[in-house]
Amino acid sequence: MLYRAAKADPGRRFHALFDKICRTDVLQRAWVQVRRNNGAPGIDGVSIAEVEEYGAGRLLGELAAALADGSYRPLPARRVYIPKPGRAGERRPLSVPTVIDRVVQASLKLVLEPIFEADFKPCSYGFRPNRRAQDAIAEIHLFTSESINYRWIFEADIKACLDPWSYCSFADCAA
Repeated sequence: MLYRAAKADPGRRFHALFDKICRTDVLQRAWVQVRRNNGAPGIDGVSIAEVEEYGAGRLLGELAAALADGSYRPLPARRVYIPKPGRAGERRPLSVPTVIDRVVQASLKLVLEPIFEADFKPCSYGFRPNRRAQDAIAEIHLFTSESINYRWIFEADIKACLDPWSYCSFADCAA
């Protein structure tokens, strides 16, 4: 619904979105996404299994109340270093938020992403759902093929374009 409203009126400004983030159904969907990912515990040491043991519904109710009354505060993320793929001996930092903070982040994403997604051009690939760097490369091949024959393509972050965790998009390739 938010996507359709944003797409129908590109100049529309959305107000009062906070109430949507606190809704039980939105938090429940966010919890399902967080649980499915089965990530590691954050700085508080609380795991997905421990949340389920406590009662996900109970926790989400408490979280909704804390968000609504303004008492929710995120905890610092736990910092770990993981190996860089294909680069022996190199590691990159990774921040691991608590399970509760990931639920709040997922809730924010569920509400905000459809609004912003409506404004992106089809040839934008950076940090978008169901798009990846390999899709951008396939489009480059298409646009530089003999049938279309574009002469140039602009990429803003060429150094890290093919790193799996990097931002990868280009200027309006259809212009």
